[in-house]
Amino acid sequence: MSAQDYVLAIDQGTTSTRSIVFDRHAHEISRARQEFAQHYPNAGWVEHCPEDIWNDVLTTSRTAVEQAGGAARIAGIGITNQRETIVVWDRATGKPIHRAIVWQDRRTAATCQKLKEEGAETLVRERTGLLIDPYFSATKLAWILDNVSGARAQAEKGELAFGTIDSFILWRLTGGKVHATDITNAARTLLFNIHTQQWDDDLLRLFHIPAALLPEVKDNSTLFGETDPSLYGRAIPIAGMAGDQQAAVVGQACFTPGMAKATYGTGCFVLLNTGEKPVVSKHRMLTTIAYRIGGKTTYALEGSIFVAGAAIKWLRDGLHLITHASQTDDMATRIPHSHGVYMVPGFVGLGAPHWDPDARGLICGLTLDATAAHIARAALESVAYQTLDLVTAMMQDGGGTTDALRVDGGMSANDWFCQFLADMLQVKVERPHNVETTALGAGFLAGLATGVWKNEATLASEWKRGQLFEPSMNNEQRRTMIAGWHQAVKRTLTTPSLG
Repeated sequence: MSAQDYVLAIDQGTTSTRSIVFDRHAHEISRARQEFAQHYPNAGWVEHCPEDIWNDVLTTSRTAVEQAGGAARIAGIGITNQRETIVVWDRATGKPIHRAIVWQDRRTAATCQKLKEEGAETLVRERTGLLIDPYFSATKLAWILDNVSGARAQAEKGELAFGTIDSFILWRLTGGKVHATDITNAARTLLFNIHTQQWDDDLLRLFHIPAALLPEVKDNSTLFGETDPSLYGRAIPIAGMAGDQQAAVVGQACFTPGMAKATYGTGCFVLLNTGEKPVVSKHRMLTTIAYRIGGKTTYALEGSIFVAGAAIKWLRDGLHLITHASQTDDMATRIPHSHGVYMVPGFVGLGAPHWDPDARGLICGLTLDATAAHIARAALESVAYQTLDLVTAMMQDGGGTTDALRVDGGMSANDWFCQFLADMLQVKVERPHNVETTALGAGFLAGLATGVWKNEATLASEWKRGQLFEPSMNNEQRRTMIAGWHQAVKRTLTTPSLG
């Protein structure tokens, strides 16, 4: 066995940073995790401190490497990240010029609306597969250039660098030597043409973005650079990179067209592998790049739910109905039915297929008989209903049919939720033995490029199912519950926001 038979995955998420070391059989050897502060300077604004993120990356990765026996065992590093969250930094100093603006941030909603009214969405849709929405990177980047004193002039001179979180981490890990990103993160900026697979001049003009800001775009599994030797005691190849949802596609071994995965973290993201050709959605799903390995591009349809695990966090931190997320399993099981209570978690607007940034959260169907358990169950159910809406739209788009959905992320540990999901979707729900598939996907990509794994078939053989959930609810009950959900969503979309 090679001395370098481990991979380090750095998983930089919305609320925490994790570093996990995996062996060549995809077994977890060590891990470290650190939560970090969220900043909400105005209503609808969400920011992160890039220095907090960098410090957590360094601390957790060093801890995981040390616990795994040291840097000598690490063949390569894979990075996966919260997508669409952006950083702009000074090339000379490496210092960010503003806090990172997070994917959840809605400050550019008016700008996006204006662009749509001017008819720009057709061009954006054709070139990027995306919609014009504050969720994506371009308008956030333009906001920083227009609101930080002197930033636009510096950008025009080539003095600033732009990147999603992966790019910022790569810059720091390499001691400022490499300014690059991978194709999946680039494809989420509204600036990248997914057909030519290049930064698009027309889109740069549309969003007023100087090309000098942009990173080089690479495959997902390739040598990006090496770490500064001072960080881990030796230079380690950085050999894999992907946005978190695409990393989960790889970690779930969804390498065949028709295979689908759903990741339940802060939000929920469903990706359906559509093969070598992009499928254009008629239901406002996103056409995106799943991965590019060895120069071969695989596309996907994607649906985004902005609030999944965040709804459970709100039950804990906002309403204080629970003290730990795991309690929701018991609460949902304790009551025989939903009692007609529905939650539509539009706390930061609604994602696909509605794409309504002005929608707000709603709980309806409350009576004096409703309890905390009913609200907790409604929160869980809302995520399954939203997943159903996404999968239904993908099937109607011609994305193929799937008889199973592979799930991962924090909420997937909830047995009640997984069973309800299977009942709503009427397909098998497969939960892998290791639900840290986002980190594993980053590790897989790094291991492919450094020889730990041979090819995609080898990766697929390492995927192990942990538990299978099969549909068991009768059709009449299912139809009634789904109809109630659609009524609740209709109320959310037609109720004017007061804020």
